[in-house]
Amino acid sequence: MIKQLKYLLAFGLSLLTLTALAQDSWPSRPIKIIVPVAPGGNVDIVARNLARELSKGLGQPVLVENRPSAASLVGTQLVAKAAPDGYTLLAHSSTFFSAPLIMKNAGYDPLKDFAPISLTCKAPMFLIASQSVPAKNLAELVQQAKARPGGFSVASSGNGSTGHIASEVFASRAGLKMLNIFYKGNAQAIVDVISGQTQLMFDQVSTAMAHVRSGKVRPLAVTSNTRSALFPEVPTIAESGYPGYEDVTLNMLLAPAGTPKEIVQRLHAELVKAYAQPAMVAQFAERGIDLVASPSPEEFGQLIRSEVARLGKLANEVGIKAE
Repeated sequence: MIKQLKYLLAFGLSLLTLTALAQDSWPSRPIKIIVPVAPGGNVDIVARNLARELSKGLGQPVLVENRPSAASLVGTQLVAKAAPDGYTLLAHSSTFFSAPLIMKNAGYDPLKDFAPISLTCKAPMFLIASQSVPAKNLAELVQQAKARPGGFSVASSGNGSTGHIASEVFASRAGLKMLNIFYKGNAQAIVDVISGQTQLMFDQVSTAMAHVRSGKVRPLAVTSNTRSALFPEVPTIAESGYPGYEDVTLNMLLAPAGTPKEIVQRLHAELVKAYAQPAMVAQFAERGIDLVASPSPEEFGQLIRSEVARLGKLANEVGIKAE
């Protein structure tokens, strides 16, 4: 019996030693960041720039792999099931919080299946209209939409996506009924808005601004509670007759649940170090993106819990149901 105890004790210590050595040597090979939307969108842009900076600090290549699907489910599920070894990460947006609340088979639990690392940025959205839409401001849009219920279509990257939630909340506040058209990513969706195949879209200022400046789409309002410094002539939805309306997209970095705390802390520290570069922050500010790192992975975890609760309540209030 004593020999067995000694053996088990030695075996346990060996496992602890091996685990410690494995964590000390991390990373020893390339790291992959899964982006669950198509290339070209806000999540993709931030992830690729962050990957470059993380690679410098970690001494290993950090690669970005796009796995687009409606509501970002395919890529998110992939990371939820990945080995918790720090070599597969997830870059996501606020869709991460909302999709499981309104989809019966989202395939992941935002509170149980992931280890929070940090916020990566905050980004307001434009409500943009195709040039085929006659409305020149939000009041005119509401008037025209009420005159033809269901006649205006709204593009988004899927059921439960940031754009979908923003449009449903606005439609509820304005008393409108519009047709939702779902795509695998915002970059694909905006192409149809430009062509006039779809009339409206809530899209990040960062990814819509080039089309706004070229005149291909018309910005009717911005979703932040203050006007964008880049487009001060565009009013907020709140000041356009809907006080209290605010919807700013949060981007984030996560790992599979069970990832060692030391690895999560190292990733967070490298992200903070990357964001300490004024040139990088200024580069994104020019795109309408506010780079933000959470104070700690633990505080980011608290934010996830509060956002899931807030969006769950919001979904019930505006009548968004699980499908």
